[in-house]
Amino acid sequence: MTITIPTEDQEQAAFVAWFRATWPKVRIFAIPNGGRRAMKTANTLKATGVLPGVPDLFVPGWNLWIEMKRAKGGKLSPEQKSMLAYLENECLHNVIVGHGFEDARRQVLEYWSEL
Repeated sequence: MTITIPTEDQEQAAFVAWFRATWPKVRIFAIPNGGRRAMKTANTLKATGVLPGVPDLFVPGWNLWIEMKRAKGGKLSPEQKSMLAYLENECLHNVIVGHGFEDARRQVLEYWSEL
């Protein structure tokens, strides 16, 4: 029996759908930093301000960044670790690393309960 582990994109899509249904007036949006692109597009994005390591999602009303990873096997890159530390320590923003939909949901519910 093969167990299929959802992709990071699938986990993130499920999380965003849940978040928007749970808090319809709170805005959450994706930062399209990752993925494969043509070299020309990658160079244009870099020149216009894209930075490696920026978390996947932002909730501006809560000052909350969310980095999504697969439930199993998802690891932070060195650039992500550096950016998350910068956002937390230098900018005093809040950061969650969600390892799958369920983990991200649990952490956001904990965060929300403390607001």
